[in-house]
Amino acid sequence: MFVKTLRAAGLAALLASASALPALAQAPAQPSAGAPAAQAPAAQADANPVVARVNGEEIRREEVLAAMQALDPRIQQLPMQVVYPALLEQVVNARLVTAAGYKDKLEATPEVKARLKAAEERFVQEAWLKKSIDAKMTDALVKKKYEEWLKENPPQDEVRARHILVATKEEAQELLKKLQGGAKFEELAAAQTIDTVAAQSQGDLGYFTADQMVEPFAKAAFAMKPGEVSKQPVETQFGWHIIKVEDKRKQTPPTFEQAAPELRGMVAQDIAGEAVDALRKTAKIETFNIDGTPMPAEAPAAPGAGAQKPAEKK
Repeated sequence: MFVKTLRAAGLAALLASASALPALAQAPAQPSAGAPAAQAPAAQADANPVVARVNGEEIRREEVLAAMQALDPRIQQLPMQVVYPALLEQVVNARLVTAAGYKDKLEATPEVKARLKAAEERFVQEAWLKKSIDAKMTDALVKKKYEEWLKENPPQDEVRARHILVATKEEAQELLKKLQGGAKFEELAAAQTIDTVAAQSQGDLGYFTADQMVEPFAKAAFAMKPGEVSKQPVETQFGWHIIKVEDKRKQTPPTFEQAAPELRGMVAQDIAGEAVDALRKTAKIETFNIDGTPMPAEAPAAPGAGAQKPAEKK
């Protein structure tokens, strides 16, 4: 069953990535004229051993590992010894199909040439953007982005609360009577049958901000003090809640080190956007409607329009 699943999940991805493999295998590096072929050290050969031969052409381990990266992330998490037999079969199949395509000279067809050209253009775009980003990316820019993010996202108040959810107001009022009579909130929360996920943690919802909860629930929870149980049932679209607030605190923002990877990506997007904007400013661009007819010209902005008026002194 697993082999069939892997075949179905992996064949398309493997075929997509395998088209370049035969060309690589068929065009090994040639020694210089008059020079004897150098023999690779044993350790180097072992690092990338031959794992199959297809009509005399070698398939090496790195091709199988590359194919693994093209599979569903869930399959990638499986042990290699489990995946390997079916994965190797797919690499072999891909090699056979690719070789058959070259035998029929399909690489020379207009369709394949167009797709190769599109792929080449995409790779060139990615390379140019990476070059532009690498040229301007600095730790100082990432640090500046972090400071901006802190200003735009001040720490919010958080509440940690438990709840019991029931279907009717009468059930909720009955629970309040039990709590007033000495019943433990945690025990009643563990026995609830609607929010079974919260029941597993005795009703504990963890810490949350006001915008993470529906308004009636958040309004009630944030108005209470730690240790307090709601005096009246709280109604939401999910039913009726009895709430117990356990704690309140301010959010702790991530450190620069924690946020740096995500911030670096944000800075990269900024740099890429600026680079593309710069290209557009120096290019002659004509756009048309989807039917090919001219788009109406935009009216030029009036002189001074859009300029921000300086604040008047009082």
